[in-house]
Amino acid sequence: MPATPDDLFKRLEALDIETTTVSHPPLFTVAESQALRGSLPGGHCKNLFLKDKKGQFWLVVCLEDAAINLKSLDKIIGSARLSFAKADYLMDKLGVEPGAVTPFALINDGSQDVNVVLDAAMLEHDVLNYHPLTNDRTTAIRRNDLIAFIKACGHEPAVVAVEEA
Repeated sequence: MPATPDDLFKRLEALDIETTTVSHPPLFTVAESQALRGSLPGGHCKNLFLKDKKGQFWLVVCLEDAAINLKSLDKIIGSARLSFAKADYLMDKLGVEPGAVTPFALINDGSQDVNVVLDAAMLEHDVLNYHPLTNDRTTAIRRNDLIAFIKACGHEPAVVAVEEA
């Protein structure tokens, strides 16, 4: 059974990580998020759950306005050719539905099947915003705490400039 937002918040608390969460109507796109978020401070992000042609899974986390070219991203992150992973894989590996992809879902990847890539430009922000396993809330977390959380989930994130120059 995948972790719930309450499970996530308990895990963050156990790791002594402070977050702030606001509730809102469910959001499915960056455009919807931009329209409803108001003045939430920090970097606002998008998350791509991908599968390469060798069967490896990738979670690429970047700023919402990052221009990502899937045809060249494989060379940037060191994967085989990439495509978006099916919703069944998303639920199986990260325990979330489409529209709720988030680095917080790594709490559900106990076997560390997912490779994690954090965009270097995103990490220039001290505070970052993600859905806490469901898309009806947004949780703000400090950059260093996000990295600590990811490592506590058993992942060593790669930090890469994911946009093409």
